[in-house]
Amino acid sequence: MKEAILYLQDATSFRGRTLKETGETAGEAVFNTAMTGYQEILTDPSYTGQIVVMTYPLIGNYGVNDEDVESDKVHVKGFVAKEFCRRPSNWRARKSLIDYLNENKIIAMEGVDTRALTRHLRIRGAMKAIISTEDFDPSSLQRKLDSLPSMEGMDFVRDVSTSKKYVWKHSGPRRYKIAAIDCGIKYNILRILAELGCEVHVFPAKTTAREIMAIKPDGLFLSNGPGDPAVLTYVIDTVRECLGKTPIFGICLGNQILGLALGGKTYKLKFGHHGANHPVRDFEGNCIAVTSQNHGFCVDIKSLDAGVEVIHTNLNDRSVEGIRHKSLPAFSIQYHPESAPGPHDAKYLFNRFIEMIDKNKNA
Repeated sequence: MKEAILYLQDATSFRGRTLKETGETAGEAVFNTAMTGYQEILTDPSYTGQIVVMTYPLIGNYGVNDEDVESDKVHVKGFVAKEFCRRPSNWRARKSLIDYLNENKIIAMEGVDTRALTRHLRIRGAMKAIISTEDFDPSSLQRKLDSLPSMEGMDFVRDVSTSKKYVWKHSGPRRYKIAAIDCGIKYNILRILAELGCEVHVFPAKTTAREIMAIKPDGLFLSNGPGDPAVLTYVIDTVRECLGKTPIFGICLGNQILGLALGGKTYKLKFGHHGANHPVRDFEGNCIAVTSQNHGFCVDIKSLDAGVEVIHTNLNDRSVEGIRHKSLPAFSIQYHPESAPGPHDAKYLFNRFIEMIDKNKNA
């Protein structure tokens, strides 16, 4: 282990130690309040370009397995914890989290007061940060951060989207053919759609509406993903062309893209929503769900026209958590109903998508 520094854009710094991997890594520092699900967090493409701070003090106690990955690789720029577990215990574990981070060459830092760091990020907001085992000079680290692009205006989707179309097979008889725009799609979304009898045709983010409609899909899914949604004009234009031609369901970044395609605007949240315990009110179902969330941008409720209604809101800050078009078959959710990691309260939304498809077929 080697001494390390986590230096923030506002000149605040925290000292600690790294695991095997040394050097430097930089990105936007965000915190996640989940107590479990670290493997899903590490492999979630939505965390591209970010250094993730876990607020729970002990991370890695159940190890790492072969099933809980959400993509084909680790996407975080860095990983920070108070302490990493040395002796994990779980029947599904194949290796320790420490071994997993080392194998994937992730600069991971421990010995940090992560709750103090989290409090700082809550007060000052998510910001650029650098982890270094080589450079401890504040002026030098500040210059490096000043040259690092901001999350606003960044297109990370081009880095995580599939390079070519592929098909995720359904479970049992095929009931529906779904087109999905991959902006960084999580595996568990595909698993759930497959369980519902969907054959999912996963398209690259730069796919045209003509290519999507050529397969005659029963519905279109807009995936989660990283970065600033406002710069994804190539996805927004495609979705706008598909509106009214097939039912549309979006999750996370997909919610923001649908909002932009419907004429709305997005903005950056102060420190984002990252965790597995966010309360959301569902106005349609007249219920409250505990949800898993991971986003730094949000649809501006004031920018939506009269043809779009807000169907879900966050009970912590009243931000938009779901929208629906009043006359077209299209709705989207800001949080993660596929619950990887997190509670299962909102999984019913996938069935709502299927119901919308069936209603559209019978119309």
